[in-house]
Amino acid sequence: MKHFSIFFILVLFFGGCALKKDIEYEKLSFTEANLVEVPWENIKGFDTNDFESSFEVFKLGCTKSARFETLKNVCTLANTSTDPKGFFTSNFTPYKLYSDKGLDSGLMTGYYEPILNGSRTKSEIYKYPIYKVPNDIYVIDLSSVYPELGNYRLRGRIEGNKIVPYYSRSELKNIDESNFDTIVYVDSEIDLFFLHIQGSGKVKLEDGTIINVGYGMQNGHRYYSIGRKLIEIGALQKEDVSLQTISKWLEENPHMTDEILNLNQSYIFFTENTKSATGSLGIELKAQKKIAVDRRYIPLGFPVFINTTNPITKEPIDTLVLAADTGGAIKGEIRGDFFWGNTQEAKEAAGLMKEKVTMYLFVPNDLISK
Repeated sequence: MKHFSIFFILVLFFGGCALKKDIEYEKLSFTEANLVEVPWENIKGFDTNDFESSFEVFKLGCTKSARFETLKNVCTLANTSTDPKGFFTSNFTPYKLYSDKGLDSGLMTGYYEPILNGSRTKSEIYKYPIYKVPNDIYVIDLSSVYPELGNYRLRGRIEGNKIVPYYSRSELKNIDESNFDTIVYVDSEIDLFFLHIQGSGKVKLEDGTIINVGYGMQNGHRYYSIGRKLIEIGALQKEDVSLQTISKWLEENPHMTDEILNLNQSYIFFTENTKSATGSLGIELKAQKKIAVDRRYIPLGFPVFINTTNPITKEPIDTLVLAADTGGAIKGEIRGDFFWGNTQEAKEAAGLMKEKVTMYLFVPNDLISK
């Protein structure tokens, strides 16, 4: 599920712990991360982790990630292993992640799978469309001409004999809906906005049927945090900003809703799916066992052990998760977005989460030159 982290709505900054000096990092060919090998016993909470669950999630990830050269061999080994904890300790080496500034902690935010109310038919109640991917949007890959731009994709449309940027959020609102295919209509523009940020969700239809909608394409415009704007105009205090407070302010100020939402010109098109939320790896997301990452530093499909905190209970979250998703707002050497699920509790936790995190990347032993 491609999505935009709630953190960029919150616009809150977290520093790491004390600056680390004179650290020699190990660099591996498949990641830009600053890595330091650590013993297993140095990972807080490792011995009490639910390894059976972590192992099942990893094997599920292998149904997609086994195609990667970096994970091909270890995924083969997973098929025959009967000792979940031993599988990880025998076939991986743990590395602690550090930032370029020498910090060993970063930021963990949260996301969830929202449930909206909708209808296949437009009405006065259900009037906000969830669009399918349009036929006139093109993805331009420049890597064949400029290899150094291999990580960049441009999205646009043809106008005359040239490619121009695709329509922005505000422009799309003013284009006749008949130009697009609509999956379903929902009853809340605000809920729809947050669906765009999460990247996938569910819609409950009038007859009780629930359908899944997942990320199809983004319009190519840069994401803008509306939380930042609400702080600038004094609508919210920085320390009070959350998904919940932003939603409440928008509901109480309907005359400004369009103006504020249109500041974020990014727009998501969707597909209707048979499965629940799936991440960038292409597998169904499991609550509290998968995270979105910046894959420049953490490759998809890799196990990652995290030490962070539940934003509601303040209890520690020390668990082995799978790097199974990405997001336009998930950027940084020590940066993650924790998938909470699709319950009301998940929404509350995701909306509040902005916690420090320490991350350990588990690297398959066959990728390490000893």
